[in-house]
Amino acid sequence: MDFDSALIAVQQGKSDMVLAGLTYREDRDELMDFSTSYATGVQVVIVRDDSDITELDDLENNKMIGTQRGTTGFIYASDTPENGGYGEEHVLAYDNGAMAVKALLNGQIDAVIIDNGPAQAYVAANEGLRILPTEWVTEDYCLAVNEGNTELLKALNSALEELITDGTVKTIIDKYITE
Repeated sequence: MDFDSALIAVQQGKSDMVLAGLTYREDRDELMDFSTSYATGVQVVIVRDDSDITELDDLENNKMIGTQRGTTGFIYASDTPENGGYGEEHVLAYDNGAMAVKALLNGQIDAVIIDNGPAQAYVAANEGLRILPTEWVTEDYCLAVNEGNTELLKALNSALEELITDGTVKTIIDKYITE
């Protein structure tokens, strides 16, 4: 399911948890309960090779930015410039990262903000794209359960602690979320 739907499903009790590169945020914490962090996520900016965007500051020059709907990339980028964003009128939300990258390749937008792992894969699979050298944002990934589901959250935190301690989480991240 798409990212927005995954968040809604756990909030409505249609799924037990959401585990999808989910970043802790205070506003999300009002709707869901979060686990301890299991990984650090890095968001980067993808541009076309022929782009005049060479650094993050270049995004402030009325560029159109694509993100995946519901992600922190969208939330942060669409915020006001006073809060570090570029404004809603400069950000387009797509159902998934692949659609945003396709729009970039087609010249419909100037940049895509997305997690580093998928960004690396998109750049490797699509000639003519590059990632800016500076990280856009670094954040902690957690899983989340429906607000008030403390029993499940306690069990998940216990399992996470064990899997982090024995190296299982690092092995999974190294295999599936390469940087």
